[in-house]
Amino acid sequence: LPVLVLVAIALRNASLGDANPVVVQQGASAAGFMTTVSKEQFGAAMLGFLTYRLPLFLSQLSPVIKESAGGLLPGSAGVAMQMAQKAKEKSAAAASASPTPFGENLVPVLLICGPPGTGKTSLITKLIQEDKEQRFVLPKLVDRVADGASFERLENRGEFLQLDSSGRLGLTKEAILNAAPSTTTASTAEDDDASSSTTKQVVVVDANVDLAKKLVSSLSGARLVGVWIGLDSLDKFESRLNIQLESGDLVIPADETKESFMRAKIREIVQDIEYGVVSGIFEFTILNDEFDESLSKLKNAAEYCFK
Repeated sequence: LPVLVLVAIALRNASLGDANPVVVQQGASAAGFMTTVSKEQFGAAMLGFLTYRLPLFLSQLSPVIKESAGGLLPGSAGVAMQMAQKAKEKSAAAASASPTPFGENLVPVLLICGPPGTGKTSLITKLIQEDKEQRFVLPKLVDRVADGASFERLENRGEFLQLDSSGRLGLTKEAILNAAPSTTTASTAEDDDASSSTTKQVVVVDANVDLAKKLVSSLSGARLVGVWIGLDSLDKFESRLNIQLESGDLVIPADETKESFMRAKIREIVQDIEYGVVSGIFEFTILNDEFDESLSKLKNAAEYCFK
């Protein structure tokens, strides 16, 4: 291509006669017609050619340079570049292999959270009882009495996410991630084929706000589907706290009055509600004023775990 351009320039200059910018010596052969091209014209032609060819050339060399640059660099610089290239490739491979937030490799966890007194535990119990396919399970807690050695080992390692009010039962990350394996159910004789079906199970976590924070920050390998259970007024919270006091579920400490105790509880509830609003982890909010309606909403939210 540059030769053709130069030939065209030479022919044009030759046709200009006396206006030729380059004076051709007498007796010049036909083969020497390229002498009619000036240095400026030659440089401009070659520069135009390189302007579009050089980027193409470099783009073709780029993969080779990336692979071989580490070997070309001397000493520790070459080793460092090779290590960086391998790390980049490993990171890219891991990113492509890792599941998406809604990937099949993530364990679905139905995180049901809310302040105390909202009735979330009763809703969870009913959800599990009424699911005929037994798709919802609770994590298995470690019992201090039944398995004292394991409990002590986990407690010493600080692996418990939460202990119950008695301090006997402890919840771990592994208990959540391993609570809901897929179960295979054999087909019945009425089926047309002998294939088996796989029922996907989901672990349900009854969480207060402190536990929810721990799960969000440390439970890798899980897809959290958050459901917030609340009430629509602080008066209703106070009313339910009074019911718990009367039933003995809540006990006022000896060094507090009922008024100071209630104020402290309401303050904690307000802080919990603030977290529920601003955390952004709860896709569903249920105001538990009417139990059956709230249960229906919870069932609809739970179905999201299977999508």
